[in-house]
Amino acid sequence: MNTSEVVYKGELRTTAIHLKSGQQIVTDAPTDNNGKGEAFSPTDLLATSLGCCMLTVMGIVAKRHTINMDGTKVEVLKVMGDNPRRVSEVHIEMYFPKNNYSEKERNLLEHTALACPVAKSLHPDIKQKTRFHY
Repeated sequence: MNTSEVVYKGELRTTAIHLKSGQQIVTDAPTDNNGKGEAFSPTDLLATSLGCCMLTVMGIVAKRHTINMDGTKVEVLKVMGDNPRRVSEVHIEMYFPKNNYSEKERNLLEHTALACPVAKSLHPDIKQKTRFHY
């Protein structure tokens, strides 16, 4: 079964449908690339996927080790490059709730985040800068 279906709606907008659940994501070209910027751009989704993936795999490991990381927040900054136009950097700022994590728990969570499937799938030319705040 396919993962998704994407339909071009015109005026630089798409709708992506997750086929298993029916959930939808709308994308719009950014204002600096002829778009309206009224939704995530495809490159926004690429950068945001890194933060989502980090939180997801950390959640899996946290559950396995009974570490409470509920409320952990990621702020994502996407940096675009030129020639060719592409994502050149993704900055991740990860904020954990005040749970007095041990050094072992911190190391486990950080290692897990940095080894997430999206991080390992991005081209090595895309700089990934991640900071963890406890």
